[in-house]
Amino acid sequence: MAAPKSRLGRGLGGLIAAAAPKTTESKPAASPTGDARTPAVPPAPGFLEISVTAIEPSPYQARRELSPEHLQELAESIRSEGLLQPIVVRKHGEKYQLVAGERRWRAFQLLKIKSIPARLVEASNASSAALGLIENLQREGLNPIEEAYGFASLIRDFDLTQEAAAERVGKGRASVANALRLLMLDGELQGYLAKGLLSVGHAKVLLGLEDAPQRAVLARRVIEEGLSVRATERVVATRKAGVAVASHSGNRVVPAVESAAISSIEKKLVSHLGARVALKHSPKKGKIVISYAGNDDLHRILEKLGIEA
Repeated sequence: MAAPKSRLGRGLGGLIAAAAPKTTESKPAASPTGDARTPAVPPAPGFLEISVTAIEPSPYQARRELSPEHLQELAESIRSEGLLQPIVVRKHGEKYQLVAGERRWRAFQLLKIKSIPARLVEASNASSAALGLIENLQREGLNPIEEAYGFASLIRDFDLTQEAAAERVGKGRASVANALRLLMLDGELQGYLAKGLLSVGHAKVLLGLEDAPQRAVLARRVIEEGLSVRATERVVATRKAGVAVASHSGNRVVPAVESAAISSIEKKLVSHLGARVALKHSPKKGKIVISYAGNDDLHRILEKLGIEA
C-alpha cells in the first residue's frame, strides 16, 4: 500500500526564503530516463533537475535512523504519485549538499531514477542545519532524542544560545530547554525514549531523580508495569521526600534506608554479571530478575554464577 502523501508545511517555505533569500533558478533540464517501471518526475517551474549522484547528505542531519520499511513505502508512493515536494540543496564544491529532503533523495536511489527535482538555495552552515531540522520537526519524523540532539547540534556547532536556536526553528525557548534536558538521561533511558517505550512525560518525571541507577530501575518498572505518568510522579515524589518508597507489590512501604540497600545490591549484581538486574524485595519474599540478550549472553551469565548449562 502506498504511503500517505507528504507535503512540507507552508512555514518551511517561508523560513527557507528568510534564511536563504537568494535562489538560483534556471530552466529545468530535459527529464532523464529513469527505471523502466518508474515514470520520470518533471520539475516544478523554477526548480532544477539534479543528478542523484551529484548530491551528498547533510552533515547536520538530525535524524539518526532511516527505517528501511518507511523508506520503501515512500519510494512506492513516489513511484505511483510522483514527487510532491522537491528537495532543497545548496552548492558544495563540485557537488550539491542536501538542506532538506534526505528521505526523498534516498527513495529516488531505491527507484534508480537518475535525477531529482531540487530547489537550489544559498544557505550558511547554520541556516542549512536549522532548515533541515525545521523540515523534520514539521513532518513529525524525529523521535524526542533525535530532536534534542538536533537542538544541541545547533547550539554547539554554531555557538548559539537557546533563545537563538529556538528562534531559528520557530520554537519557544522553553520547548528547546525541555528537549535538551532529555539528554541528561543515560543512554539506556534515551534508548527507551527513542523507541517509544517511555513517553516524554515519563522522562521528565524520571529526571526528578538525581540518582541514575534509581532512574534506570524505575524506568524499567514503568515499562514492565505500564505505570502512568501520574503514578510515576507519585513514586518519584515519595523517593525525593526521603521518607519512604512504594514497594513493587504496592502493599507495603519500604524505609528509605532499606531502599538504598536494595539499590546498592542491584548495582553490585549489575557490576558482577554485566547485565541488567532488578531486585524486587520484601521481608518475606522477593525475586531477582536478570535480563540477557540471546543464548550466548545467557551462557556467559550462567558461567558467572558458577552454573553449567
